[in-house]
Amino acid sequence: MWLLIGALAAYQRHYFQQNNDSCAKAGTVVVTVLAGPLNYFGANPKVKDCAVPQPSK
Repeated sequence: MWLLIGALAAYQRHYFQQNNDSCAKAGTVVVTVLAGPLNYFGANPKVKDCAVPQPSK
């Protein structure tokens, strides 16, 4: 139920309609869904920068 409420908040913010081709945009969607009902109590989680680990040489 918690994640469904978070998914609804992400949907209402149109995060699923945008092109989430960057790590930060995809991360924002994930943390919004994980925040669940907290989104309706003022939480507005966003990922501003994201570093993807590079493969070792």
